[in-house]
Amino acid sequence: MFLSWLPENISTYGGEIDSLFWLIYYITLAWFIVTIGAMLGFVLLFRRREGRRAAYITGEKFSQVAWILIPTALVLVLDLWLDFRAGDAWAKARIHVPPSELQVQVTGKQFNWEILYPGPDGQFGTADDLQMDNELHVAVNKVVGITVKSKDVIHSLFLPNLRLQQNAVPGREFPAWFQATKTGVFEIPCAELCGFGHSGMIGHLTVHTAEEYDKWVKEQWPSVMGEALPHKALSRK
Repeated sequence: MFLSWLPENISTYGGEIDSLFWLIYYITLAWFIVTIGAMLGFVLLFRRREGRRAAYITGEKFSQVAWILIPTALVLVLDLWLDFRAGDAWAKARIHVPPSELQVQVTGKQFNWEILYPGPDGQFGTADDLQMDNELHVAVNKVVGITVKSKDVIHSLFLPNLRLQQNAVPGREFPAWFQATKTGVFEIPCAELCGFGHSGMIGHLTVHTAEEYDKWVKEQWPSVMGEALPHKALSRK
């Protein structure tokens, strides 16, 4: 597979994004082969020969202009096709957002991610909120809503395995969401150059099973038992 270097996709909408990437890759590869082949063909066909004078092309005949018009038309058609394909992927990732089963706030600052969870009351800005640096914990197959913010400069929240990237801009809030389909630990780097410590600004996403997530929740809020689990929509039903 030509694109085997892509990180493993564990997102419900990652397949559409990957298929679009593959399509662009193969179209670009085809154009490259055609272009290089045409250049080599012209070099051989129109190479200097004894007794042969170069022709002066004025571009007045359609057969001469067609060398420009036909490739241009093909590029425009392919571009429009890709735009429509990209629109479907964009709609699934950004417009048709399902109801979130866990809501967290992720704030970028030089040089780490502050991740805020609502407590048992499910509300931000109350005493039972939990803030962790560079640790995002979720349950597998659950819809997670994220509010992305920044405290200082522009950052970019990047979860490669989820095909999710969202800029964090000071003074603004941006929504994002994902639904992880596989358990494991995955990196959360910053994808925007944000200062001398940029390369070390890496968090980790831990995707738990439902049982493991319930255990983690109880460890963070020891006084919360059974039915009163925070983020109750994420607790096992």
